[in-house]
Amino acid sequence: MTVLPADSRLVTAPIWRGAAIGLIAFLTLIDLFAAQALLPTLTRAYGVSPAAMGVAVNACTLGMALSSLLIAVASRRIERRRGIWISLALLSIPTALLSVAPNLAVFAALRIVQGIFMAAAFALTLAFLGERFSAGSSASAFAAYVTGNVASNLFGRLMATAMTDHFGLSGAFCLFAALNLAGAILALLVIQKARPMPAKAEERLSFFGWVDRLRDPAILCCLGIGFCILFAFIGTFTFVNFVLVASPFGLGMMSLGLIYLVFIPSIVTTPFGGRIVRRFGARATLWAALGIAAAGLPLVLMVDLAAVVGGLALIAVGTFLAQAAATGFISAAATFDRGVASGLYLASYFLGGLVGSLVLGQLYGRFGWSACVAGIATALALAALLTIALQRPGNRQDGANMRRRHQTDRHSAMAGAGPLRDAAISNAFC
Repeated sequence: MTVLPADSRLVTAPIWRGAAIGLIAFLTLIDLFAAQALLPTLTRAYGVSPAAMGVAVNACTLGMALSSLLIAVASRRIERRRGIWISLALLSIPTALLSVAPNLAVFAALRIVQGIFMAAAFALTLAFLGERFSAGSSASAFAAYVTGNVASNLFGRLMATAMTDHFGLSGAFCLFAALNLAGAILALLVIQKARPMPAKAEERLSFFGWVDRLRDPAILCCLGIGFCILFAFIGTFTFVNFVLVASPFGLGMMSLGLIYLVFIPSIVTTPFGGRIVRRFGARATLWAALGIAAAGLPLVLMVDLAAVVGGLALIAVGTFLAQAAATGFISAAATFDRGVASGLYLASYFLGGLVGSLVLGQLYGRFGWSACVAGIATALALAALLTIALQRPGNRQDGANMRRRHQTDRHSAMAGAGPLRDAAISNAFC
């Protein structure tokens, strides 16, 4: 059965296709952030500091960064459906073993292995979507994947807290292992079997060839933006758990889980990221998204629970929208193999999550929540500064050619058809 046909003309096909894509994303990434909701319980279970447990839980981002690089290099040799379902099936093994991890070192190692298989399935699914759908339908396909990703952040945390409250940590990790297996079965059933599309001859670059392409400032800055986005996101949603279970809030596990309903607005807003970018451009969208996230920071410092919840909702909306704009930009701006470009972006993105858990964990442990929030604000400000450099190489070249031929540029009346701003880009994962 193949329910992910490219560009079906049936009215109902896009609905089922979008649901299948979103569900695969949900089952791929549900392990990534669900464990963050269990941080207070894990800290007590292993008898370690919040900073140490934060690093262990987020160690999966190290595996994801390494796996993203490997998939970027070997992507053309991997048949998409086989790679996705096998990665998800293997992901269930370390997930199940987390239920019996005897100490923090083993727990962290299993999280790294989880990250390797998660990123492999993640990157190969993105490659499949980019290859199988035309420009006209790819935006909706990527938007469905984004929505599944955001949903995994919400429902993964809710399920983790509910299962832990009733069946303990072992029950939660066994449930997630079963969901990983369900994702493998779904991918096997609904993804079309096809060899990856061959790259054009001029796009077949050696390792040193595509490293040389990274000299483009826009590509480098976009990698930095991705680093800063997950740095800020993980810093917020890792250490706010300890704030909420402590005085004056004193939330229990179930109440803590309900806090993550703050992701509901992101499920609604993120799928519109592609339209927003097409209307206003990548840079304007990024600045607006980062501004929304920054507006939530003062609220999470208040002692009023409603204010904290509102602040978390703003940070979630802003970071998810920024991620959609940044990933779309890297795909559109890359003048080399897009699989390599996306892999490099993913590696930088997940590395930012790991560094964020290390740096912000130290700030939280030594100086408290206010210092942690200051570190998050610094990351968002740096991302906003890097956004200044985002201009597609093709746009710069087109502008130079236009000036040479007509002594004008793409913003003048003699410029070709198209919006007088950053070119439209497709929405992508978050």
